[in-house]
Amino acid sequence: MPTGKETKSLGLLALAGLQPYEAKADEEYMGEPQMEHFRLLLKAWRNQLREEVDRTVTHMKDEAANFPDPVDRAAQEEEFSLELRTRDRERKLIKKIEKTLKRIEEDDFGFCDQCGIEIGIRRLEARPTADLCIDCKTMAEIKEKQLQG
Repeated sequence: MPTGKETKSLGLLALAGLQPYEAKADEEYMGEPQMEHFRLLLKAWRNQLREEVDRTVTHMKDEAANFPDPVDRAAQEEEFSLELRTRDRERKLIKKIEKTLKRIEEDDFGFCDQCGIEIGIRRLEARPTADLCIDCKTMAEIKEKQLQG
């Protein structure tokens, strides 16, 4: 049974109409076939998020009403507020996706920003915008917890 991260990864791949990437034995890491795989994955994800934004705008226009009952009005305002917070997070995610697509175009994708080693195909399929290897990310999270504690 897939873990939560594997399920998310499979969801993103399905969204893009892709299968998990299977590297050939002598294939170069982050060569053109792999870059194209992630380019397609990221563009599909970005398009899905943009469609969500469009649906929210349409929904808010269509559903906006001036309810005479204060409870109904408050419920609608809370619903819209929640939708807007979600869309704001998605807007930030779209920016990260755009930044990652730029890294692909600049041939600077798939390697850890801190130590320079390969991030790995499976990690990138689970989190295509990852810019740290799992070890560096783990260390960053430990340091963050120490600063908060």
